[in-house]
Amino acid sequence: MKKLIIGAVLALLGLAPFAAGAGKPAKFAPQDKCPVCGMFVAKYPDFAARIVYRDGSYTVFDGSKDMFIYYFDIKKYAPGKSAAQIASLSVTDYYSLALIDGFSAWYVVGSDVLGPMGKELVPFAKAADAEEFKRDHKGKQIIRFRDVAPPLIRKLE
Repeated sequence: MKKLIIGAVLALLGLAPFAAGAGKPAKFAPQDKCPVCGMFVAKYPDFAARIVYRDGSYTVFDGSKDMFIYYFDIKKYAPGKSAAQIASLSVTDYYSLALIDGFSAWYVVGSDVLGPMGKELVPFAKAADAEEFKRDHKGKQIIRFRDVAPPLIRKLE
């Protein structure tokens, strides 16, 4: 119900494409830049991630790794913002290329697939897809959002 309300609010604000789980490939404006690395996100839609705040503002990332770097240090990248103000957090499912809810995604770590910034956490909407990818691409482990911690991210940098 909460996601439905957030989706309706985002639609009213003209931000419907930013809602998590939109189910189709994300579109990014040419000027959208990742606040962590400075890359233009529209060049890398297959790995892109996005955080939308309750006030309608948003931030985009060239990959889930940079999204986690930002998330773990929001005060550095977005003074005045906090994790409690996040309305949605979306990542791009590797197989479908659709935006999915980043909080419920399955992430494969340590695969042979590189993102725009090198080693990456590769997100999936379904556990079975993450398992298949892990087998096919020499992944080390599959984790959930709650299991991601700064030491893991530092190993990927």
